[in-house]
Amino acid sequence: MKTSQLSLLFAALLMAGCKSTTIIDEYRDAATSLSSGDAVVVLGRRHSSEHETEKDFIRCVGKSLAGGDEPIIVIPEDQFVNSMYPYFEVSTAPMDVKNLDNLVQKPEIAHKFSEFNIRYFIWIDGFTEKTDSSGAISCSIGPGGGGCFGFATWDDEANYEASVWDFQNQNLAGRISTETQGTSYLPAVIIPIPLLARVQANACASMASQIKSFLH
Repeated sequence: MKTSQLSLLFAALLMAGCKSTTIIDEYRDAATSLSSGDAVVVLGRRHSSEHETEKDFIRCVGKSLAGGDEPIIVIPEDQFVNSMYPYFEVSTAPMDVKNLDNLVQKPEIAHKFSEFNIRYFIWIDGFTEKTDSSGAISCSIGPGGGGCFGFATWDDEANYEASVWDFQNQNLAGRISTETQGTSYLPAVIIPIPLLARVQANACASMASQIKSFLH
């Protein structure tokens, strides 16, 4: 690809921007509501040997729930897990609502739950991955200076599912899943300038918005 062609492509990409698409599915099994002072805790599932739900995604969902319209009281994941050690470590965390009910029979756990005033546990499982890539960037340094030239593109896909456990009623209230896909570009004319689709950030915003609607 010639320099003039790459420059025109770069300009077109800047004007069009990088976009992503999100599909949201919701399954409800029970009614939900939040009273004044009720809190939720957002936790990542990390039992799979193939992947781990990213901590930054869990933090993003928690911050989004705690902000904006109709904010929700959110107990940060690290704070909750550390205060409950070792009961919510990867190897010991309850895998379903029944095991959570058994766990809360321990007086020290019941006391902590009462202190946090937890109404809902939101377990999120999933990850973001690169699914395809093409193109190449080459860089060189010479007597007159250096630079990069080329064009690369890649596709990202974010798949997450949130299971909402109602601690008060001891049931699974429902599930919310998001699937976000997008394409990022990296054109380089002297300097590489990434144009990112922000797939994970869009998945976070969509999931948090749907969780808020689900709980309220």
